[in-house]
Amino acid sequence: MTPMRTEGENPRTTAPPAGSAKRALVGRLSWGLADQAASSISNFAVGIYVARSLGVTAFGVFSLAWVTYGVVLNVSRGLATDPLVVRFSGVSDASWRGAVARSSGTALGVGAAGGAACLMVGLALGGRVGSAFACLGVLLPGLLLQDAWRFAFFAAGTGRKAFVNDLVWGVALVPGMVVAARVGSVAAFVLAWGASAAVAAAYGCFQSGIRPRLTGAREWLREHRDLGHRYLVENVSLSGASQLRAYGLGAIIGVGAVGAVRGAELLLGPFLAVLMGLSLVTVPEAARVLRRAPHRLGTFCLLLGGGQAVGALLWGGALLLVPDRLGEFVLGGVWHSSSQLIVPVALGVAGAGLGTGAAAGLRALGAARRSLRSQLFASACYVGGGLGGAAVAGTVGSAWGVATATVSGSAVWWLHLRSALHEHHQDPIREVRTP
Repeated sequence: MTPMRTEGENPRTTAPPAGSAKRALVGRLSWGLADQAASSISNFAVGIYVARSLGVTAFGVFSLAWVTYGVVLNVSRGLATDPLVVRFSGVSDASWRGAVARSSGTALGVGAAGGAACLMVGLALGGRVGSAFACLGVLLPGLLLQDAWRFAFFAAGTGRKAFVNDLVWGVALVPGMVVAARVGSVAAFVLAWGASAAVAAAYGCFQSGIRPRLTGAREWLREHRDLGHRYLVENVSLSGASQLRAYGLGAIIGVGAVGAVRGAELLLGPFLAVLMGLSLVTVPEAARVLRRAPHRLGTFCLLLGGGQAVGALLWGGALLLVPDRLGEFVLGGVWHSSSQLIVPVALGVAGAGLGTGAAAGLRALGAARRSLRSQLFASACYVGGGLGGAAVAGTVGSAWGVATATVSGSAVWWLHLRSALHEHHQDPIREVRTP
């Protein structure tokens, strides 16, 4: 057993008054929601603007670049920012600054490596797809650094700075998109999107007063390999499961089924934005609870997950009351097939929300092995339930299969959290680390 490191510990010995602590918590959660709202609105606006400007085929090319960015982003989060929020949330300023310098340097390194790969692929492919990938490759480091600042600010409890940084990205997008529309190419839109993120990334250096240490990436990866490698697999399995289900659904039933499922997910979009906003602050908040009142971590996670599950069910119930005329106005011809999936999709989101409470607790405890096992099981259930349901009962069967799988995965998350809490209470002076 290795003793808990002193770097990353909170040096405070006395807890703040209960009232001020609750107000601070509400403030941090509010900034998380505001930041995610800014990010979601920007992403939605970009997608609509590009689709209207370029048409279906060219928008598909842009989407390929967007999806590739998402994959590399998950790699960066697993190696760089996830370990940061687990071990350096609510710590002393000196510890946080040193960790952020190395973590952001790691994100830059991942961006450089991924960018080089995209650039080579783009040059080899040529054409519109090749030019889009080449432009993405050049701008990936800035895209990943901008994301790294968001997590760094939430780890420090200064979500306001993350919100401002996303606003800077959104403001920089406006002239970039206007110029790209005049050029009228996929590459121009990718450049506008990535260059505006680079502006926000540079502003993040000004906000934090920290310069990313690319030379500290190797040290960061070595120090946090027990978390980073497992979080890497965990993040990639999460995004990969969704892609496999979509591809399989299209192969088994047809592309129309994919559109119906996507339409139902769009109906739950506002609630999913709330869920994503909370996810930015749940792990840092759970880490703070663990340091200040370890015995309350289980209750905190239950309230967090239960609240999200209830919210998803209420939102789904409200959608059932939407008249067909209004639904057709929003989704057009997709409404009829998507409206049949509201109940199972809402149940699936509720199950996912319940599981995120346990996931936040496991990450705060640093129980990366248990977290990885839970995610791999949940991802396997997601793919198996989605495709198995599709084979048996079509699109509706796939939705119910995913809902069942998500609830089952949530149960596994909570079983692992219960075991991890028991281990921590038996030996609270050690970090939950794995070889």
